[in-house]
Amino acid sequence: MSQAAVKAGSRFKKKRTWRNHVESMIPKLLFICAFVSVLTTVGIVFTLFTETAAFFQAVSFKEFFTETQWTALFSGDQQKFGILPLLSGTLLVTVGAAVVAVPIGLASAIYLSEYAPIKVRKVVKPVLEVLAGIPTIVYGFFALTFVTPLLREFIPGLGIFNALSASIVVGIMIIPMIASLSEDAMSAVPRSMRDAAYAMGSTRLEVALKVVVPAALSGIVASFVLGLSRAIGETMIVTIAAGSTPILTFDPTATIQTMTAYMVQAALGDNTYTSVSYKSIYAVGMSLFLLTLIMNMLARFISRRFKEDY
Repeated sequence: MSQAAVKAGSRFKKKRTWRNHVESMIPKLLFICAFVSVLTTVGIVFTLFTETAAFFQAVSFKEFFTETQWTALFSGDQQKFGILPLLSGTLLVTVGAAVVAVPIGLASAIYLSEYAPIKVRKVVKPVLEVLAGIPTIVYGFFALTFVTPLLREFIPGLGIFNALSASIVVGIMIIPMIASLSEDAMSAVPRSMRDAAYAMGSTRLEVALKVVVPAALSGIVASFVLGLSRAIGETMIVTIAAGSTPILTFDPTATIQTMTAYMVQAALGDNTYTSVSYKSIYAVGMSLFLLTLIMNMLARFISRRFKEDY
């Protein structure tokens, strides 16, 4: 190449400015952010594993998974480390929340997607999303001071602390999540599918239930699972409203204790860092981690299994 051609090429060579330098740094900054997120997750899981392993050096797997009493905060020989009472309390609240949230959340999503005028949808959906931002401690006191007294009008003898009011309020808390995610999934269904159903003489309800809901089923089921995962990990509502008595029961009117509520109680106590009762926090946390991990894996499996490409 001649010198004239080189000079002509250098003339059109892009000059590097501060903007080019910033653009070249953006991928590196984003990589550092992603790496820190992964590193944080690895650190949390590593801490859970090491502390849980230390707990199981003092407590056997058999006692942890088969014992029906949880008295970890007692002293000496009175300590029992059976996870079943905490597990039953967690599942009781989760099932109760599902009974409240799934039908109401799905009905709300169908209304917003298929029936609501655009103006109504623009108002109602942001309001639902604002409900999701209310601190859970507010929900907890709402359960204790409003829902429980209201339930006691219909259920004589109902205790102040019970699983029923906690389940109802946890269900109310996750309704916005289920409704919003389900509505997003339904809105993604192509308009042409609805028009084809209407052209065959279907009513609006038939289109909603027989066309839109089945087509958006993967997103709807994923919203259910994510909402219930949120219910499993809820802390403040169950700590305030459900009580702190770990009992192996499936009676919704009884006082119970969930995994998260126990972790709060144990963390606020005067346990030493080397005691078995303190390390039990991590064992319960590991159980909760595995439970929510299974729920999320189930959600991903269902989403892929029923995913439809339009």
